[in-house]
Amino acid sequence: MNIKRIMIVAIVVGMFGWAIYDFTSKEQSTVSKDEGQSTEMQGESVENVEEGLEVGQQAPDFEVETLQGEKTSLSNYNGERVMLNFWATWCPPCRAEMPDMQKFHENKEITILAVNLTGTEAKVDDVNAFKDEYELSFPILLDRENDISTLYQIRPIPTTYMIDSKGIIRHKALGAMNYERMVQQFESMN
Repeated sequence: MNIKRIMIVAIVVGMFGWAIYDFTSKEQSTVSKDEGQSTEMQGESVENVEEGLEVGQQAPDFEVETLQGEKTSLSNYNGERVMLNFWATWCPPCRAEMPDMQKFHENKEITILAVNLTGTEAKVDDVNAFKDEYELSFPILLDRENDISTLYQIRPIPTTYMIDSKGIIRHKALGAMNYERMVQQFESMN
């Protein structure tokens, strides 16, 4: 019984800490420069954009397996606006933003790729249960060896990249995003 109480207290404290962090760092968690500028406005063609993890750079491609066992890659979504989100089932802020991500997916023409840090999960069944619990209908990608999270240098989770239809990173958020911020960043992309 004591372990159950300790876990509940730890979850409540974690969620409270996240709420304080989210409230005090709304402006700091947004890492962007020249927000809303297209690549052409910066005087470069897409072919000349350097690959990297910063706003204005080409998002690194990767190939991964989905929760349904299919192979996919970021480049499969060229021509679409993509919200690339890194998360785990045990992460309270990730749990907090999932209902907003589902609503965003349902209301806007955006592809959400939710990369689960599967290498940090107890078992893949936890990811399936999470998907069912939150009634998620967007693709869940399984980063079994944490290769993609390493490629994207993910710390902390959740971390989100908003990628325009040309594959250029237009926004990077460290920490959970709410629905309004998702819509705001979506509308600032081309």
